[in-house]
Amino acid sequence: MYTFLAGIALLVIGYFTYGKFVEKIFGVKEERATPAYVNNDGVDYVPMSTSKNSLIQLLNIAGTGPVFGPIMGALYGPVAFIWIVVGCIFAGAVHDYLTGMISIRNKGAHLPELASKFLGKVMKHVVNAFAVLLLLLVGTVFVSTPAALLNVLMNGKIALGIIIAAIFLYYILATLLPVDKIIGRLYPYFGALLVISAVGVGIGLVATGAPIPELSFQNFHPANAPIFPLIFFTITCGALSGFHATQTPIISRTTQKEAQGRKIFYGMMIAEGIIAMIWAAAAMSLFDGYNGLNDLLAAGGPGAIVSAVSTKMMGAIGGTLAVLGVVVLPITSGDTAFRSARMIIAEYLNIAQKKFSSRLWIAIPLFAISVVLTQIDFNILWRYFSWANQATAVIALFVGAMYLYIARKNYWISLVPGSFMLVMVITYILNAQIGFGLPMNVAWIGGFVGAAVLIALFFRAAAKARANNLPLEVDVSDWNQVA
Repeated sequence: MYTFLAGIALLVIGYFTYGKFVEKIFGVKEERATPAYVNNDGVDYVPMSTSKNSLIQLLNIAGTGPVFGPIMGALYGPVAFIWIVVGCIFAGAVHDYLTGMISIRNKGAHLPELASKFLGKVMKHVVNAFAVLLLLLVGTVFVSTPAALLNVLMNGKIALGIIIAAIFLYYILATLLPVDKIIGRLYPYFGALLVISAVGVGIGLVATGAPIPELSFQNFHPANAPIFPLIFFTITCGALSGFHATQTPIISRTTQKEAQGRKIFYGMMIAEGIIAMIWAAAAMSLFDGYNGLNDLLAAGGPGAIVSAVSTKMMGAIGGTLAVLGVVVLPITSGDTAFRSARMIIAEYLNIAQKKFSSRLWIAIPLFAISVVLTQIDFNILWRYFSWANQATAVIALFVGAMYLYIARKNYWISLVPGSFMLVMVITYILNAQIGFGLPMNVAWIGGFVGAAVLIALFFRAAAKARANNLPLEVDVSDWNQVA
């Protein structure tokens, strides 16, 4: 219990200390106009309040990651707490803040455009393909998981296929309609449900004196699966997630002032970390150790854990509300995943999105591909999603490091976590069955060597960009109103 409570406290302290430190390094410009006003088009660029943006951002980035990931990460024991806390404060929240703020400074640009500007034009094409693939995987995964949870919640009274069709219909509407019509109106209420459900489970854990294990580096996994690097790909959204880099530009286009960025971007990642801590603690403490947890996961997946935890902690009615809160997570990330994919493709092809028809012909192929992907085994989709997710996070962190390097500011706050995860990303794909299947010792060597080469190339490109005075931001006076 002490480790759990200390972790929660550290996350909160991290927001007020390291979050403020990161904000100071970046340098907020209070007087600078934001894309929400300069490019207001009534569709994607719409000014919204800080509280509304914060709740929407939390729902956009959360998905099932801070619930399902920590539940599966609990199989490794309390070491999961370390990655959630350290990863969230020094990697995930930094990643989200820099991505959001750099996007604000560059007309609300998405990650592919930022990668093109700061890492080279070739990266624009690479990251475009990578980002759209990731978003399609996210959207597809976040159709399957909430549908399965709803099916369990309703005791199978409504066919799974009908639930999936209903979720797809909602996604289509949320993808095509202006951001303030569905997302802006419903998300604050969904956000409240999410927070209430997580807080309810957290209070239940403390009030009942749940036997949450204390800090230990012992590997609880009986198959002796290596904690490193697997823990970083099991727990993603609760600590660091490249998916967030695809979501923050949605809110960078609706943020009223730069000073709101720390609460919206850094703060909501901290909130996600707290949610991840609660679900990891619940999974570790309520099922008689590893064997009980593993048996229930094998029988019903993470959804069964969510249902069991919610009922134990909050009773039948409260438990149902808690499950609904978890159902909201993937749905409210799936719709913005498709929305982000539409915006990225439109940006790449330079197609204005004010006309409904322009949005429609981009969205239809996306949903058609997603329907096909739902036929693939979920576990395979999840593994590819996890790797693509963290690889995207590395790209975003290197974009942040390049921005700060050119600005002659402390770029280490982004380069250190980016370099660390670069080693993990390369090592994982070299060792994993979905990758090259090399022995772990060989994969580690390849991870360090590959990362060293890419970091050297980064410094070479960074020095050149600084020497050429690469502009860090778009001059507001030169911004064109969106047609």
